[in-house]
Amino acid sequence: MERDEHKLHATSFGAAAVAYAAHRPDYAQAAVRWALEAAPGPRVLDLGAGTGKLTATLLAAGVGADAVAVEPDGAMLAELRRALPEVRALQGSAESIPLPDGSVDAVVAGNAMHWFDMAVAGPEIARVLAPGGVLAGLWNVMDDSVAWVDGLARVSGPAAVGPRDTPASWRAATERMHLLATGSPRFGSPQQAGFDHGQLRTADSLLATLATRAGMIVMPEEDRTAVLARVRAYLASRPETSAGEFTLPMQTSVLRVRRL
Repeated sequence: MERDEHKLHATSFGAAAVAYAAHRPDYAQAAVRWALEAAPGPRVLDLGAGTGKLTATLLAAGVGADAVAVEPDGAMLAELRRALPEVRALQGSAESIPLPDGSVDAVVAGNAMHWFDMAVAGPEIARVLAPGGVLAGLWNVMDDSVAWVDGLARVSGPAAVGPRDTPASWRAATERMHLLATGSPRFGSPQQAGFDHGQLRTADSLLATLATRAGMIVMPEEDRTAVLARVRAYLASRPETSAGEFTLPMQTSVLRVRRL
């Protein structure tokens, strides 16, 4: 993806903030616990926090997280503050984090780390992390080992189900994501893990979820309508998804590294 196109996708979510809050899945609590098990303390920054999906899981996972959220988009941040008024939520970005040096024990990012400019964000994340602190990216991916989900991914196309949206493609796309363009070592060796998850959906709500993907948001209306119609026809054709509610098989996949 070219730099300008990448920026367009990265900044597209505010236009769908309400739908994002309503339809995007939460994260597997076991994934959050694994991400944070090596953190030296309870202070956790949710970076690129969006509408607070991962922040809410941090609070529910029983890890005793003292959470702060940082999000660049005003519309997304407003949804987070509405949903989680008890959480300290600041406007800022991965490239300019509004926190002091060494002020958090872990930085987590839910379906957001691939939007960071790690040449700039990497040193910023290292700056706010305490020694031995943890950086963890979490992604919700569709389990395409299930036949109908594999078919859904192929029918939907890359704008809706992209290069980090199934387990194998996620593993390949993220294994070096923490590295900086300069090659300066600030983080240790990566660890990757996946945790089974699922989201209760209907055809309508799954279509609404896919419509919150960046590639779909920036797509011309005519093309987006055509993609969603194709997916609707596919869901209607499958016995697993044609009769009302169904569970979308997923994983929460985690990339975890420690600050050197």
